[in-house]
Amino acid sequence: MAFETAQDPSESEDVMEISVAKVLDLVEHLRLIDSKDGAAEFDTGDDSYESGAGHLFEDIAEDGTEDQIRGVIEGLNIDEQAELVALVWVGRGDFEPEEWPVAIRRAHERAVRSTARYLMGIPNVGDLLEEGLAAVRADA
Repeated sequence: MAFETAQDPSESEDVMEISVAKVLDLVEHLRLIDSKDGAAEFDTGDDSYESGAGHLFEDIAEDGTEDQIRGVIEGLNIDEQAELVALVWVGRGDFEPEEWPVAIRRAHERAVRSTARYLMGIPNVGDLLEEGLAAVRADA
């Protein structure tokens, strides 16, 4: 005889197909691109141009980071790609965390173009992705 038990708390955290580790890794790499493009803000302090110090990414030519990130995003399955887009939308405030299923459905509907191109065209996408992840996980 089987008894129904309350849902295990760890199961409620599985609201996403994409792993949290993958999202956080993408956040880190997307922030690198933002910093190279000048989209990220830095506290220049003593390392300003006037002091003669250069920025860490200042002299780095095209190093393939963008291509690698595009490859990772395009290598995700369609559900994981939709979740990335939905996380950015939640982080940006287009959807509330409680609207997560709706955001995913809308992200699937927009998936006619390259997800990588779409995401990488959004300023501060790494920050938005992280904010969306925090909001969705907090709502789970």
